[in-house]
Amino acid sequence: MIRRLTYALAILLCIAGSLFAQQTNDWPVLKAYDQEHTGRIAMPVGGIGTGTVSLSGYGALVDWEIMSRPAKGFNPQYAGVGVINRAPFFSIYIKEENKEGQAVLMEGPVPDYYDEGFYGSKAPNHGLPRFDEATFQTAYPFGQVLLRDKKLPVEVTVGAFNPLIPGNTDESSLPLAVLSYKVKNTSSKTITISLAGNIPNFIGFDGKEGKAYPNVNTYKEENGLMGIHYTAGTDVDTSTTQWGTFSLTTNCKGEVSYRTCWKPGEWGNSTLEFWDDYTDDGVLEERTSEQKSNMGSLALKTTLAAGEEKDIRFYVTWNFPNRNGFNNKENVGNYYATQYNDSWEVAQKVIPKIPELEEKTKTFVNAFINSDIPPIIKEAALFNLAHFRTQLAFKTKFGYYHGWEGIKDNEGSGTGTCTHVWNYEQTIPFLFGDVAQNMREVEFAYAMDDRGMMNYRINLPLKTKGTSFSLGAADGQMGCIMKYYREWQLSGDDAFLKKNWSSVKKAMEFCWIPKGWDPDKDGVMEGSQHNTMDVEYYGPNPQMGFWYLGALRATEEMANYLGEKDFAKTCRSLYENGSAWMDKNLFNGEYYIQEIVPPMHLDSIANGLIRVKRRLVADDPQYQLGEGCLVDQLVGQVMAHILDLGYLTDKDNITKTNESILKYNYRDNLLKHPNFMRSYAYKNESALLMADYPRVRPKQPFPYFTEVMTGFEHTAAVSMLYEGQTEEGLRTIQDIRNRYDGKKRNPFNEAEYGHHYARSMMAWGGVIATTGFQYSGVKKTMRFTSKPGTYFWSNGYSWGTCEVKDGEAILKVLYGQLELDSFSLEGRGTKKIKSKTIHSTEKINIKL
Repeated sequence: MIRRLTYALAILLCIAGSLFAQQTNDWPVLKAYDQEHTGRIAMPVGGIGTGTVSLSGYGALVDWEIMSRPAKGFNPQYAGVGVINRAPFFSIYIKEENKEGQAVLMEGPVPDYYDEGFYGSKAPNHGLPRFDEATFQTAYPFGQVLLRDKKLPVEVTVGAFNPLIPGNTDESSLPLAVLSYKVKNTSSKTITISLAGNIPNFIGFDGKEGKAYPNVNTYKEENGLMGIHYTAGTDVDTSTTQWGTFSLTTNCKGEVSYRTCWKPGEWGNSTLEFWDDYTDDGVLEERTSEQKSNMGSLALKTTLAAGEEKDIRFYVTWNFPNRNGFNNKENVGNYYATQYNDSWEVAQKVIPKIPELEEKTKTFVNAFINSDIPPIIKEAALFNLAHFRTQLAFKTKFGYYHGWEGIKDNEGSGTGTCTHVWNYEQTIPFLFGDVAQNMREVEFAYAMDDRGMMNYRINLPLKTKGTSFSLGAADGQMGCIMKYYREWQLSGDDAFLKKNWSSVKKAMEFCWIPKGWDPDKDGVMEGSQHNTMDVEYYGPNPQMGFWYLGALRATEEMANYLGEKDFAKTCRSLYENGSAWMDKNLFNGEYYIQEIVPPMHLDSIANGLIRVKRRLVADDPQYQLGEGCLVDQLVGQVMAHILDLGYLTDKDNITKTNESILKYNYRDNLLKHPNFMRSYAYKNESALLMADYPRVRPKQPFPYFTEVMTGFEHTAAVSMLYEGQTEEGLRTIQDIRNRYDGKKRNPFNEAEYGHHYARSMMAWGGVIATTGFQYSGVKKTMRFTSKPGTYFWSNGYSWGTCEVKDGEAILKVLYGQLELDSFSLEGRGTKKIKSKTIHSTEKINIKL
């Protein structure tokens, strides 16, 4: 049966959102990639905690990671009969006057890195016609592929995005991909076009587990929405992560036709039969099939006058309610899936709101990329924000956020929202403050034992397994204390501070237990200190030392605010003693080193403070830092700057340390560099090494000392920016982004122990450092650099811009509302403001 809608009927069915689909999208652009630098691009498109599908640099939808697990390289296959499978693709039919119709994929050439296997090319949909040229431009979360071909009478821009609105977590956590296909008629005559989306029903198989099932594809029309609704057959276990629904829809004007399946055929005949039907007139005829993983196709036919351009939109929505915990046993569910019955309901509820959400997203992105922040910092900060919207992080049906360290191709990497990794990220608290508070709640309400030791990996489910890991990390625990202070300051929420204050206090007091990190209570950590290098350091060292000093300062501030003066004095005394001791004993004139103090036996280490006991060799412990120059030795100081806690040790020593990191750790060409572990940078690339030993090197230093990892490099760069070493800091970030250039690596996937590594979200620290932004919701104060320019700001709940002129600032709130009592420009003074709430779209002029 031929299923088609007439133009008139389609117009009657279209809702207001479809009118927007005819407008040009006018998306912001921060960076463009030529065709030579598109092969590795895969921009994740999806909401926080929902999973993603990625837009490739040449226009294809790849990496279908919507089933509660990572699935790099997974492109669902329509199995057909024979050896030729088909992955999802979107195509365009073109009919010119007095010419035969033709069709091409709305994709550019297949990237060069695809090689041949037993059945020829391994590229998805190899062999099907494509555009000659593809370039990519983006300002995350917007991605656009510009397709051009001199032999075709059209230009196509393939766009994809998902709403991203800082301060609005709900509207940034929607399970959908908005697909925009802007088609322009470049000829002098009217042409007919038909765009078709083709996706197989892969419910039951997530790229690693499950199999193809005889599922159900159904064509539906409702409230102006038309599309294919993909559901599971009776064979799919409803308790598995592979069970759920997804939908392909449109709400645009035109003649809609569809297939709920393709006609079975041997060899490539199934595709051939579809292609013949499609290129006949651009209208699809329904077929029947008993096959598994049936292909669903949705086409929209319209005309374009000479020079006319239309923005034709499709939407992919999904709903997969089940999610396994970190050990792949408990079903902790997906919070987003509790908000909808299925993917069709997602489409019904969300798509009508897309025009509004798109404008909000554009407002954010334009405000950010048009600010006078160095371009390379904007790129690093914005593109690494994509990590938070991949399978790296998730929100369970119980309402709590968790995350992996990174993600492997088919599973998470590094369980339990690892504290000593997530300590580095500065993106979430300044854009989504409620999420940051939620994560601190998990750490201090569920991850601590009775002694005050925080497990640095937090197992699920929380109520029964949050403290089952039983291993504390010195840097992880101290960082969590500083983060708790940060979330309180940014929110100004005293109830949040008081709710877990007793646990925060206990976490600090744990440092002083017998056989612990600082058992003699002198402000210096000497004990067994498990840390982010996955080993224990024995003896005082800068990495843990600065985290400890920062935590003491943060705890002092919180204790004073709550009236616990004695405890505040204790923290202050330890801080002052520890700070002086580090400068005197650990600073070697160029940088800070470790003083190795090996424990004589296991009995001298408190329970839970050593991970691998066999590594302990009395008098000569393995895997120490020693006299190495560590790339992130100042991470605690960086955090203190972000929190406006001041210098933790001598300012001149901090500056000299940065100079030494550049002097010793920098390599402008890694071709001759001996690296004995993993390679995240190589050949002629430039980078900062994890450590260098210009003086004495232990026989077996900590395991990663020859590696390069971007999160640590970002930390060093932010430290340089804070110390006024701007050129050096920018060069360090540029080196990172040069490696993630679209040709060698994916610009949206800075890796470490897995894809989309959490630590690289330190990149937002560059925004804070260069703008001089400080905000306290407790004191209701705000500060910026006095350097003239317009700067983006965000405190996690509201955001806007600040234009700085000579002795004047124009502060705008573009979203949320801002409580403000005083405003400062560095070096220009402070202006008291009558207690004022600045609402969205309002601005105030401040003269100093």
